[in-house]
Amino acid sequence: MKVSDMIKIMRNFPITSELGQNEVNARLQKMGYEPGAFYQELEMDSLYAETHEDISFSNSTVQLHSHTFYEILCCSNTCGAGYLLGSLRYLLEKGDIILIPPGTSHRPLMPEDMKEPYKRDVLWINPEFMERIWKITPDLLLGAKLQPQLIRTAGTRWEFLQDLFRTGVREAKAKAPGWETMVAGNTLTILSHLHRIGIDQSAKPLKAEKPELLERVMAYVESHYAQRITLSQVAQAFYVSESTITHTFQKKMRVSFYRYVTQRRLIAAKSLILQNLPMEDVAVQSGFSDYSSFYRAFKQEFGISPRQYRNLQPKPEDLLRPIW
Repeated sequence: MKVSDMIKIMRNFPITSELGQNEVNARLQKMGYEPGAFYQELEMDSLYAETHEDISFSNSTVQLHSHTFYEILCCSNTCGAGYLLGSLRYLLEKGDIILIPPGTSHRPLMPEDMKEPYKRDVLWINPEFMERIWKITPDLLLGAKLQPQLIRTAGTRWEFLQDLFRTGVREAKAKAPGWETMVAGNTLTILSHLHRIGIDQSAKPLKAEKPELLERVMAYVESHYAQRITLSQVAQAFYVSESTITHTFQKKMRVSFYRYVTQRRLIAAKSLILQNLPMEDVAVQSGFSDYSSFYRAFKQEFGISPRQYRNLQPKPEDLLRPIW
């Protein structure tokens, strides 16, 4: 689904309250969309960059997912929400910037007692555009390419970056003449400042929260998803009962343990598909017992088959067309 299509759908029933979110979920289901997987397989409209505002309430459930493009989030408020980046968990504050490269598993964590919705400005960057940027701006190569991390800007000299993200969102909303160029230029400015943060010795990425049982189990899955994993096996590894793990995932992730394992395997499968491996190899290397079980899980989660997903990706000849 293109992000423009998603925005059109959401404009039909804007979210204004907890009740509004329930209504949205019901309408999405009537339209054939699974609310928790609404962010799966989003596609970019632009060859450059796109930006928009996103809002989630405490009863929203965004499933673990990944993208084929770069995603950078800037939190607009402090609401008690957390964020899962890979197997690391962070508590979010206003001004936090989350860097999410292609293929990185991630999702917000909305507790039931949030006092206000989780708001963020979202910036998506086409990987081809990013590669062109690195080629024509060699000074940006001095810093590491974007890695999964969370940067806390509140109370620092980088706090102004919130205004830059908001500027891009305003341009995208207004769509005045030249707005796409303005969004692309604003994106270059944001990336330049992120590069400066990367080489600033006084600025360090925020450390994740102290690992709890949830994070330790997720790290275990991260290392073993290509192998056979059972709830009993994991419970024994961490000296807890199976019911403890089951309850932890249901309470904090709002999914079952096995659903989480499947989601993580599917994210790995998407990256393997883009490497043009045979589908049977993709199934085995991502932890599925056979291709048929992999096919069913992929189709259920993303709404398309693995081969359809591969065919949706840009062809090599398409990547050669001029982008400037």
